[in-house]
Amino acid sequence: MRSRHAAFPLFAVLSWGVMFPVLANALTRVDALNLTTARYVLAAAVLVALLLAREGWTALRADGRGTEAVLLGVVGFAGFNVLTNLALGHAAPQQIALFAATTPLVTQLVRWARDGVRPRPALLGLSLVALVGVGLVITRGRLDGLGQFGVGGLLMIGAVISWAIYTHGASRFPEYSPLRYTTLTAVAGTVAMLAASAVADLTGLQHAPAAADLVAVAPQLAYAVVVAAVLAVLAWNTGVRRLGAADAALFMNLVPVTTFAVQTLRGYRPGTVELAGAALTIAALVAANLAGRARTARPAAGAAPAAAGPARVAVTDHPAVVDPVAVAAR
Repeated sequence: MRSRHAAFPLFAVLSWGVMFPVLANALTRVDALNLTTARYVLAAAVLVALLLAREGWTALRADGRGTEAVLLGVVGFAGFNVLTNLALGHAAPQQIALFAATTPLVTQLVRWARDGVRPRPALLGLSLVALVGVGLVITRGRLDGLGQFGVGGLLMIGAVISWAIYTHGASRFPEYSPLRYTTLTAVAGTVAMLAASAVADLTGLQHAPAAADLVAVAPQLAYAVVVAAVLAVLAWNTGVRRLGAADAALFMNLVPVTTFAVQTLRGYRPGTVELAGAALTIAALVAANLAGRARTARPAAGAAPAAAGPARVAVTDHPAVVDPVAVAAR
């Protein structure tokens, strides 16, 4: 059961791993903020249409959670995506993607700070092991390479913190379906990006893209909207609801590995240390999934045999009620 649930964050992080090289290419024609805004204007329109078809007009109401949903949308969508695109202007995609691997650690710290839930030692340890593997992939064993990230690295630190807060926030909306949470927060983030983009264009900090530029990046924009912004985010929020924020965030370690694989297909040749790092990351993810499955199946030590009737199960994260693949097919 947990293996099936793991397919959701796995799809999301693989999609995002491909996204970094795709967006880096598009940024040669369109400014970072304008590209992010165009992407999410389209994505938000698709999400609203899906939500209306699936749940009706009443799902657009925040039901008393509007302020929190808006803040999470601004932090998660506007914060993460704008900072990431800006970072891609200062460093290579595989370097930027490395910072995404810190999301499991940051998410656990956010959860600890907001809910008082200490990270499980096993999950924290496996997160660190996976992060070491990613470091080997990106740096080829030369850790001094981390000091070359500069401005791009600082921007990505902010992006990772933003996404960790958004990821943790998803588990605090049990009354929302993943589609509803994704849509309402995406709309809020898109409005914030539209406002910021308009100010930047009017003040000369960036230039509004010409029609020819948008046409030139149409394939990259289509991938970034349909796959990375709609299907991947829906899958991510579904995975968070089914696995929990801390367990789902562990999959973010695969983002830089995927980016590295894409760059390899484009002509980059990996070394032995890099291949070993990729294997270490995947092994840590598999171990975390198996440990979580064993913890769910094993009764607590010293517990009395179950009495007749339904067994009581401790629930820490509410199950999702929307399958993004089914949503997209309707």
